[in-house]
Amino acid sequence: MTTPSPELPRVAVRGEAHLEADPEIARIGITVTARGRDRRSALDDLTRRNAAVLDLVKSYGEAVERLETGFLSITPELSTHGRGERVRTYHGSVHLTAELSDFPALGELTARLADLELTRIDGPRWALRPGSPVHGQARRQAVHEAVRRAREYAEALGTSLAALVELADIGGESAEPYGHPGVRARSMAFAAAAENTAPPLDLEPQRQHVYAQVDARFTMAPPRL
Repeated sequence: MTTPSPELPRVAVRGEAHLEADPEIARIGITVTARGRDRRSALDDLTRRNAAVLDLVKSYGEAVERLETGFLSITPELSTHGRGERVRTYHGSVHLTAELSDFPALGELTARLADLELTRIDGPRWALRPGSPVHGQARRQAVHEAVRRAREYAEALGTSLAALVELADIGGESAEPYGHPGVRARSMAFAAAAENTAPPLDLEPQRQHVYAQVDARFTMAPPRL
């Protein structure tokens, strides 16, 4: 690193950028549950309901960019009465995550999932894609801001910038949602008749806030003070 001196003065500045953008994807969590007096009946009901959810989500084709199963559990519940370890009932659950980029389809799918038996919906969680051009735009804007500020300091001294010495990304960019949390829906313990399909939910995508910060150091032509 160049050592500062009266013949080679330096100026250090911070450039910041804050952008707002519409989300590009949305994720919903889907939890399917079942309960039975024995392990097999709980597992059979869970398998049936899980298959119904998978078939429904996959029926939306390319609107669903990703569908993943997070965990599966079958848990015995012991009776509180009597002696010994007597199993009273079994609880089963499967958790899935779906990622969509088609938001009108998301509203329809969310409503239909919430209409299924013992199915809980969490979300949506709005986001930008990791490779979204908005991130690059924020970084460029932060650099431009750093150069502008450094140039203003140099001009205040009656001189100009000579060279860039260092540019550091101090915090990286991050995207944060703006506004209220997404919709959280839980279905009733029974399914509606097929002909009484729930109307699509009207979901308003949350604006995403993208931040970027850089530290920059420049050398200047020696000012005449």
